[in-house]
Amino acid sequence: MPDLKFGDSLPTDSEKKAVDKTIESHGPVTIEITERLVYAGRQRTQERRHLLLPALHALQRTSGWISPGGLDYVCRVLEVPPAEAYSVATFYHLFSSQPPSGDQILHVCDDIACSLNGANDLIDGLKKEGYETKPSPCLGQCERGPAVFVQRIASDDSVLFDADLKQITKSLTENLEKESVKLPQAGSDHLRLLARVGIVDPNSLEDYKSHGGYDALTKALEIGAEQIIEEVSTSGLRGRGGAAFPTGVKWKAVADEKDKAHHLVCNADESEPGTFKDRVLMENDPFALIESMTIAGLAIGAEKGWFYIRGEYPVAKQRLTEAIGKARKSGLLGEDILGSGKRFDIEIRSGAGAYICGEETALFNSIEGFRGEPRNKPPFPTTNGLFDEPTVVNNVETLANIPRIILNGGEAFAAEGTDQSSGTRLFCLSGRVALPGLYEFEFGATLGEILDAAGGFSGPGNLKTVLLGGAAGSFVTQESIDLPLTFEDTRDAGVALGSGVIMVFSDTDELTKTVLRIAEFFRDESCGQCVPCRVGTVRQEELLIRIADKNSVDADISLFDDLAAVMSDASICGLGHTASSAVRSALNLGLLETQK
Repeated sequence: MPDLKFGDSLPTDSEKKAVDKTIESHGPVTIEITERLVYAGRQRTQERRHLLLPALHALQRTSGWISPGGLDYVCRVLEVPPAEAYSVATFYHLFSSQPPSGDQILHVCDDIACSLNGANDLIDGLKKEGYETKPSPCLGQCERGPAVFVQRIASDDSVLFDADLKQITKSLTENLEKESVKLPQAGSDHLRLLARVGIVDPNSLEDYKSHGGYDALTKALEIGAEQIIEEVSTSGLRGRGGAAFPTGVKWKAVADEKDKAHHLVCNADESEPGTFKDRVLMENDPFALIESMTIAGLAIGAEKGWFYIRGEYPVAKQRLTEAIGKARKSGLLGEDILGSGKRFDIEIRSGAGAYICGEETALFNSIEGFRGEPRNKPPFPTTNGLFDEPTVVNNVETLANIPRIILNGGEAFAAEGTDQSSGTRLFCLSGRVALPGLYEFEFGATLGEILDAAGGFSGPGNLKTVLLGGAAGSFVTQESIDLPLTFEDTRDAGVALGSGVIMVFSDTDELTKTVLRIAEFFRDESCGQCVPCRVGTVRQEELLIRIADKNSVDADISLFDDLAAVMSDASICGLGHTASSAVRSALNLGLLETQK
């Protein structure tokens, strides 16, 4: 596509049909009739622009790529300049600007956890079998890797996991997909967020109701918005996505913004390597998230909620879509929720493979039909968020706590955990543990206690290190085995809980390769908007390679410190701020083989 203006290429009939259907499914576009034609045209363009991402998904799904003719058609319908649409289409990993060689593309995770389980051999084997195969960043299947995301043309995408080459090729040929819920703590009395996982049918609204579903929404309608926010504030609930910001403070700030439309966004773009907690909740308890979003929307005065889910989670998206439809049909979403006269509805928006879109302002840009690049702060989302209007953004795990807080009260929630870390926390265990999977503990449980619950270390050699918090977290050693995993204790120890990742490595694992993979991940996932991150992540990887080659180790480590400081201080968003965290901790601990 060398020409970024309208060209002579024409869309296929199937492409036109798919784009038209996608745009029509979002309802008619309202055009404000004014005497100023130019203003009316600009207003129409703004109202249509947010449909760009769904339209690009329609093209990719229909033809296997974003063809010149298809892109031109989308641009004419939505009145988006071709150069801008092209820049959006080429921003995401799951959109291709070249025609596929077959009817499916295999994205095989070669990130940290899957690499420990033979992902690289799987990639080589699939290529030898003739499949169009691409290495992929983490697919959020870390407890059951190696994983393959199958992107199909004119058919549903799927995810294959926990299998060898023979089993995967059979699944591809027969179009099979395994369904599996691995919950090591199943049946435990202390489960809260995971209490219904594996027990309730995720496709049944009635089953969800029989286990207490929608009791919280009924109570929320009775107590009203102000009391909802008061209970959430009293609970001490803090964000579970990594930033740990007090949820009640955020909700009240948006609720207090008057005379403006308010928005609620559920950030389900779970892409941090090692993280899969939100996926388990979405796939196995979707109605709980819909109920949670509805309560949150009522509290902050939002009539529309956006569920932004990563594109590599087809099962979660399917179940959420069906659950939203059933809730709407039952009067639990829409114009008159449970006969209260209150309005709230939810729209799902799929990402397309960009880790940066997990940053809240990059997510706004993605929904609005622009490149997923972060915005400068201030202004903050609570005043100028989605569509430049007051917006609350919470991740999946954070919202999943809301029904329990409403039913039992904020004080009861605050009584769990510690003074500064209330409630329970989900932990994603993978790597060299006997029972990898998703675990739930009250805040205050130590790293050692959680590892013991997962059966302890398992694998060749001995326990060497643990990656805590994900790729943006830190490596720790056995000296941290008694560290309580709370916000305050990890902060005092100079580490972070991040997204709840606990990934275990043995002394036989190639840790230099692991650390280099983390550096490569941030290099690839930097959006390139700001110089400190765009250049810094490249130089970080280069320095690591030099250190691994034993060239001027001391000087290079000193230079690395300067580079990390610049990225942390001057980058626009959290990706640049934390891109060096795990790498620097690895250097501090002497984990690279050449440092021994």
